[in-house]
Amino acid sequence: MKLGLINSAWAQAGRETSFGIRKTKELGFDTIDLFTDPLAIDVRERLLVRRTAEDCGLPIVSVCCVAVGLIDFNPTVQRFHLDRCRAFLDLVCELGASNLLLVLGEYIWQREVIPPAEQWAAAVSSLRTLGEHARSLGVRIALELEPFRESLLNTVGEMVRFIGDVGMADTVRANCDISHLHLVHTPPGQVAALKGLIEHVHLSDCNGRTHGDLPPGRGVTPICDYLAAIRDTGYDGVVSIELEYSPEPARIEEWVAEAYRETDKIMQSLGFRSRP
Repeated sequence: MKLGLINSAWAQAGRETSFGIRKTKELGFDTIDLFTDPLAIDVRERLLVRRTAEDCGLPIVSVCCVAVGLIDFNPTVQRFHLDRCRAFLDLVCELGASNLLLVLGEYIWQREVIPPAEQWAAAVSSLRTLGEHARSLGVRIALELEPFRESLLNTVGEMVRFIGDVGMADTVRANCDISHLHLVHTPPGQVAALKGLIEHVHLSDCNGRTHGDLPPGRGVTPICDYLAAIRDTGYDGVVSIELEYSPEPARIEEWVAEAYRETDKIMQSLGFRSRP
C-alpha cells in the first residue's frame, strides 16, 4: 500500500497550496489528495497544483468533493450539483488523478416529510449520471461512508446496497474511512462485505464517540485491525491520512509529521507499506 495525505490539513491551517504539496513530499508521503473546488480556483491555481506535484514527484490520487445537494428535493439544486460534480470529474482527469472522493448528503427532516426511498432514488440516479461521465474520462468515483445518524451512506450494508443499485461497480465504488467505520461500530470483520468494491481508503483516529480526524494514537480506533481487514479484501492501493481542524494550526507541521510517523509505523509493522 501507498501512504498519502489529504491537503486539507495544510489548507485549514492557512498554508498555501504549493507549500502544502512540497511539505507533504518532504515528510515522506507517497501521494497527495486535494480538497479544492474547480468552481473556486482559476487556471493559474490549477497549473500551480499540477506543476508543483509533478516537480515533487508526488502523484495526485484523489480530489475530494462534498455534494450534499445531489439529494436535495429541488430539481434545480440537483442539476447544479450534477454540473458541479462533472466539473470535479473533469479536474480529476486534468490532474491525472484516479478518483473523485464524493460525500453524499443526509436524509432531510428526520425522514418524516419526503420518503427516504425517494431521496435514495435521487442519489442513485445522480450517481448513474456521474458514473457515465467518469467512465468517459477514465476515472472513478469513491463514495465516502459518513458516521452521522442521517447520512445516506452510514453503514457497510447501505454502501453495498447503494453501489449495487447504481449498477456500475467498475466506476462507482467505495471509500473505506477507518475512523468512520469505528464511529458507527462496524467490526473490522464486516469490511469483508466490501471485497472488490474499495476504491480508496481514509485513515485517522477518533475518541470512539465523535468525529475527530486525529493522528493515529491519539484516539481509540483499532487501526491495525481495520487495515488488516481492508488488505484481506484484496485492496492494495493508497491509504490517505485525513487530518482536519488541528487544535493548534500554528503547529500543523508537527501535527502532520506525527500522523505520518505513527501511520508509517503501523503499516510497516503489518508489512503493508510499499515504496517506489
